[in-house]
Amino acid sequence: MQNTENHTDKKKVAFYTLGCKLNYSETSTISRMFESKGYEKVEFNQKPDIFIINTCSVTENADKKCKKIVKEANKINPDGYVTIIGCYAQLKPQEIADIEGVDAVLGAAEKFQLIDLLDGFVKEPNGQKAKVYNQNIEEAIDYHTSYSLNDRTRTFLKVQDGCDYPCAYCTIPLARGASRSDSIANVVKAAQEIAASGVKEIVLTGVNIGDFGLRNGNREETFFDLVKALDEVEGINRFRISSIEPNLLTDEIIAFVAQSKRFVPHFHIPLQSGSNKVLGLMRRRYKRELYVDRVQKIKELMPDCCIGVDVIVGHPGETEEEFLETYNFLNELPISYLHVFTYSERENTTALTIKPVVPQSKRAERSKMLHILSDKKRRYFYEQQLGKSFEVLFEEDVEDGQMQGFTENYVRVTAKYDPLLINETKQVALVSINEKMLVEVQEAEVLFESH
Repeated sequence: MQNTENHTDKKKVAFYTLGCKLNYSETSTISRMFESKGYEKVEFNQKPDIFIINTCSVTENADKKCKKIVKEANKINPDGYVTIIGCYAQLKPQEIADIEGVDAVLGAAEKFQLIDLLDGFVKEPNGQKAKVYNQNIEEAIDYHTSYSLNDRTRTFLKVQDGCDYPCAYCTIPLARGASRSDSIANVVKAAQEIAASGVKEIVLTGVNIGDFGLRNGNREETFFDLVKALDEVEGINRFRISSIEPNLLTDEIIAFVAQSKRFVPHFHIPLQSGSNKVLGLMRRRYKRELYVDRVQKIKELMPDCCIGVDVIVGHPGETEEEFLETYNFLNELPISYLHVFTYSERENTTALTIKPVVPQSKRAERSKMLHILSDKKRRYFYEQQLGKSFEVLFEEDVEDGQMQGFTENYVRVTAKYDPLLINETKQVALVSINEKMLVEVQEAEVLFESH
């Protein structure tokens, strides 16, 4: 009987994450902190006692999403304790505190202390304002090791936080503070813990991971040092670099990945614009010529390498000619897919001072053009891989009797469901592209034999 009472006394906590892979890694780590203190983690719709919403503020849309999720949490459990953390919470704490149903708001320096700061998660009397714990971003100097676990076949491992690059359109330095990193020893230790849990693939993530190695403003190690150390970690089949600035992706990193045991041939390299004039307005740290050089170097050493690109449309000052310059630049490059972002006005950014402002209708039109180009690029890249043999890491997502997975070079594959293949890497031959833009493989018994 005693055990049952203890179980019902256990407070339930649920999490919702908006935004990037970095946020997912941090949510997962905070979730494990709760579980280690005796809280029970449940799904968002299972009437938890505590809701933790980890926010993003890259676009205005992310702010609107936060408000919608708070409303939903209040509907699920009107007595639930609603806590908001993340980038939006750092940038606009008072705005969030005014949202009906929010009980606490924690900034960048406080989010990893929320269990201690909120002491039992007891709601204030009606009419009382939400508690706000939010120091100046300059106070966010500590580094917190984070990684996602138990969520999927791959894990997002945070290796770096913050950014020292003041790009004209971006609020991330204001939301996350200065660039700072874990030590290589700590990252390797975390990778070994992840390997022990049975995860086969680690995605390295951060705000500006190529800037890895800064601690207290001093460069102690480099990203290349980290890559070499992680390549020796036993038990992990694959390491994937999530996103790296072109000016920080060195020849030595590219050459190392090309002959690496565990790093896969897949790079995601932000471009943002193919116009040197617009890159200057954005305060980016390279010109398009450097970007071409990076892509050529990769393709020279790894012809089948997948290259993803971030691009922003409608940045202030971007003329029709400069957008077309970007479009043609991307069309001619041997890249594999695009992540297209429509420029969104953010407070306290220098982009607000740049004229002329691109009308919303033009931004939407340019975004649509690049989305169509991305689909063409992905299809062409997939077509180039047909008839070749790759290793696929199969995932748990099963739909209509089919399971999916990714090759090392990030081709999404579909195959007939086989429970033995979940979280396993198997050699397959790529055969055809279906109507869902997934690549099909031949008969399982022929292709999925161990090697």
